[in-house]
Amino acid sequence: MSGRAVVVTGASTGIGRATTLALAAAGYRVFAGVRRDADGEALRAVDARVTPLRLDVTDAGERAAAAARVAEVTGGSLYALVNNAGVVVPGPLEFLDLAELRRSLEVNAVAPVAVAQAFLPLLRRAHGRLVHVGSSSGYLATALMGAYAASKFALEALADAQRRELAGSGVEVVLVEPGAIATPIWDKGLAYGEQLEKTLSPEALALYGRDVARLREYARAAPGRAIPAERVAEVVLRALAASRPRARYRVGADAKLGFALARLLPDRLLDRVLARLTRA
Repeated sequence: MSGRAVVVTGASTGIGRATTLALAAAGYRVFAGVRRDADGEALRAVDARVTPLRLDVTDAGERAAAAARVAEVTGGSLYALVNNAGVVVPGPLEFLDLAELRRSLEVNAVAPVAVAQAFLPLLRRAHGRLVHVGSSSGYLATALMGAYAASKFALEALADAQRRELAGSGVEVVLVEPGAIATPIWDKGLAYGEQLEKTLSPEALALYGRDVARLREYARAAPGRAIPAERVAEVVLRALAASRPRARYRVGADAKLGFALARLLPDRLLDRVLARLTRA
């Protein structure tokens, strides 16, 4: 894999960081998409083979500039794009700020399409790989996580459509679906949940306060049950190295169990099972 160029979005922490460093160690030329220059320099300090790439996935100007820079450095060819950047927006849909719902959809569903549009000409030249990092929430929606699940369900559909549209182009489209992963996203979600509890109206707290508290406790306990981000990075590496990668890779026992439950159980029974499983 020596010298093959890969762009990873959301590279500063969690799955993006682990994937960036694993790819660099495997010999890829990695462009680490970050929103802050300091995060890029921190990655390069760990591995000098990493090239920081200023890339806010929701910014059209930064997407175009990033694609132009990669094209200039690589001579117009890119082996893989790993669409990893994402946000978690928890809260009851009845009271969710619609701007937050739009933000979740923009970052987690619209931006992967926009970034792919910017880099697909380079991927076509290399007969490369387009990897989307989805979630088990893309096929299993739980209470208070509707905005996040909606964005990941959307990404599932978009990845399927892209895979079918690009069939015969030489570009393989892959969806990676992790379950609970030990990353800072839990801390961010917990902080957001605590803020949510403070800002919900008395009426909302009366209706959903117990569910919000339960979600907070689950988020506190989740990192201890989650698998390392490096497990996802290993799967991305396999998807990039395979001569014919799978359309989907589910990562973690909980992701595989969740998929089985979603496909096999009647909806009402699934509701009861999820209510039990999401208790801390």
